[in-house]
Amino acid sequence: MNILLIIHNSKIPVANYGGIERVVWYQAKELADMGHHVSLLAAAGSTCPFAKVIAYNPNLPFAEQIPEGTDIIHCQNGADESIADFPHVVTAHCNYMKGKLDKNTIFVSKNHAERYGSNCYVYNGMDWNDYGTVQLDNARTYYHFLGKAAWRVKNVRGAISTINAMPHERLRVLGGYRFNFKMGLRFTFSPKISFEGMVGGNNKLRLLNGSKGLIFPVLWDEPFGIAITESLYFGAPVFGTPYGSLPELVNEEVGFLTNNQKELIDHLQNHYHYSPKTCHEYAADKFNSRVMAKSYVEKYEQVLNGKTLNPECPEEIPAVRSYKWIK
Repeated sequence: MNILLIIHNSKIPVANYGGIERVVWYQAKELADMGHHVSLLAAAGSTCPFAKVIAYNPNLPFAEQIPEGTDIIHCQNGADESIADFPHVVTAHCNYMKGKLDKNTIFVSKNHAERYGSNCYVYNGMDWNDYGTVQLDNARTYYHFLGKAAWRVKNVRGAISTINAMPHERLRVLGGYRFNFKMGLRFTFSPKISFEGMVGGNNKLRLLNGSKGLIFPVLWDEPFGIAITESLYFGAPVFGTPYGSLPELVNEEVGFLTNNQKELIDHLQNHYHYSPKTCHEYAADKFNSRVMAKSYVEKYEQVLNGKTLNPECPEEIPAVRSYKWIK
């Protein structure tokens, strides 16, 4: 199959975080390893050893940049109208996508799909071979937060206050800084909290290998949560709120969900019984890039056989949602 992956606004490979970019990179690699011919329409300057790279021209519609012989196009977060009559799918990675979406939209979790009236989804998968050595017997001496701490819905304050309420625990914040002017001059002086900034590469892997668990009290419907699966892969259970995809991804063997800080603190202090090996194997088996790529190929085949992935155009279902963090 000749597959064109469109990630036109992004330069790949990506340094540091780059969640969507890394997912697409790993998907392309798996598809190529499975014997498919893969092209990438990406921002100028992109390179890739296992796929043909086409520099995106913002002055041309997608349809005029499709390589000859392409069987199917896979877009990220929307497509332009020029490919409407060409076999294609679109992965919606984000919340807040407004209006009617493409009938061949694929979401990244069951909850994400249901909020748009769909049941079509594929979980994100990572190429765990790219993540170095997992040290399941490592001494684990702190918890971690992983995400864009400046984004209020990620609720780094909830993670910090949880750790500060436990006298013998520490937190390392991966993805944030001690002084954050965007958060309204947020200063965090507690010596129990370490801020690592935006981390990537071996430094990130080292920090995850030493963690007791991810503190993740998000205050929104998390579409998927790569931070969750990365943490689990390194043997760190997940302690978060029951919003969005979290109840799908985090079962009782690999974490605990509550929107009540006192319940979480009690659980961490009195009911901690998680196996790093179980967490690791769960993430390695369920959220790997080969599983993701095979699932996408199934969607491609449906489209190539003349089917649409959704009977109607998905559209966000209006709802009043309450996201609480009870102290």
